Amino acid sequence: MSVLSDLTAALSSGSIQVIDLTAPLSAETPLLELPPEFGQTAQFQLEEISRYDDQGPAWYWNNFRTGEHTGTHFDAPNHWVTGRDLADIASVPVGAFVAPAIVMDVTEQVAADPNFLIEREDVEAFAAEHGGLPEGGWLLCRTGWSARVTQEEMINNTETGPTSPGMSAACARWVAEESPLQGIGVETVGTDAGAAHSFDPAFPCHSFLMGNNKYGLAQLQNLDQLPPTGAVVLASPLKIIGGSGSPARVVALVER
Repeated sequence: MSVLSDLTAALSSGSIQVIDLTAPLSAETPLLELPPEFGQTAQFQLEEISRYDDQGPAWYWNNFRTGEHTGTHFDAPNHWVTGRDLADIASVPVGAFVAPAIVMDVTEQVAADPNFLIEREDVEAFAAEHGGLPEGGWLLCRTGWSARVTQEEMINNTETGPTSPGMSAACARWVAEESPLQGIGVETVGTDAGAAHSFDPAFPCHSFLMGNNKYGLAQLQNLDQLPPTGAVVLASPLKIIGGSGSPARVVALVER
């Protein structure tokens, strides 16, 4: 049998399971909040065209409006000023959409401190325990944050502003410049920590990853259903010419 026929047989038998990592996309999907002086991303909206009625007696369909970075989404390099001359979402090589993944579980640390930051030493310790980092793969950061499904819970504004876990600036730089990874995936509304506006540089995951032609996945779910190593992620953004990113259907293949 060929590799692909083996794969389809394994999918059919259930020995490889498909796990949906995508958050539902609706008008209730949490959005990134920027200070009011900046432009804001659009809430997801469906506009009905017809529903088996006079506008279309045998069909139902909709227009929709949303931001490129609404819900579960894929960040392309040109999303950030550091990657302004690099790939748009339509130019990201298709091989990047199918890649191995490791899952780093920091749920206990985040439960104790919602501002918890992953450091380079944490990733290196994980890699030493689990056999290294996958070449061209994803580092998925399991924080438990996807249990927060409302705007208020996801952004978690406190006296100091948005409060959510993420990666330190030094760790983001190391992942972008020295690690073999192609990017990171997170459960939060964006790839940076809530307090990252005050980091040096501001929003370092965006700044370093995008500037080094790497990628981000945000607002993932069900990372608790993935093993620390061995999963393969399929992330499928829309092919938007000139786009800086796209909502994506993200799934993982896991051996059982």
